[in-house]
Amino acid sequence: MDFDTGGRLKELRSAAGLSQRELANRAGVTHGLISMIEQNKNSPSVASLRKILGGLAMTMADFFQEKPKDQDTVFFQSDELTDLTSRLSRLHGHNSKRMTLRQVGNAREHGLQILHERYEPGADTGPTMLEHNSHEGGVVLSGQLEIRVGDQVRLLGPGDAYLFDSRTPHRFRNIGKVTCEVVSACTPPYL
Repeated sequence: MDFDTGGRLKELRSAAGLSQRELANRAGVTHGLISMIEQNKNSPSVASLRKILGGLAMTMADFFQEKPKDQDTVFFQSDELTDLTSRLSRLHGHNSKRMTLRQVGNAREHGLQILHERYEPGADTGPTMLEHNSHEGGVVLSGQLEIRVGDQVRLLGPGDAYLFDSRTPHRFRNIGKVTCEVVSACTPPYL
């Protein structure tokens, strides 16, 4: 069953006692964007959804969390990682370039977000550059990933790594012909 992004956003906005306009003002997005998402007529990019959720003081992990995980869990099987983005990607339609971000455990509790990331050829975090009050780094396991941090751009391959202050605008794109896999960490958690 597909995740109802619009329904979940409307439920959370209503629970917070906010109108669409109030949430849009808090998030720094247009009222129309909130309306279109809630009606499932627009599927937000990762950057847009993160901005909107910031207006609710909520992370993407909290947004997509279906049931709370046991806080004492130390080890996680692959199917136990919290899927933060593939639900969004399915809503973009069959022609979209899919990006999947899967989180290990409860990032907020540990103050550290660890992600297993997969970028299909053409996948992109979007033209709106990401910015958040964190530090992040990662290692490319396979494929190639173009990373823009401020004015710096680099194409990274297997074994290459990155580490930067996330307050600097940044963007990730797979401009290669094969899927790219990355393991990354961010503190404090962002998504």
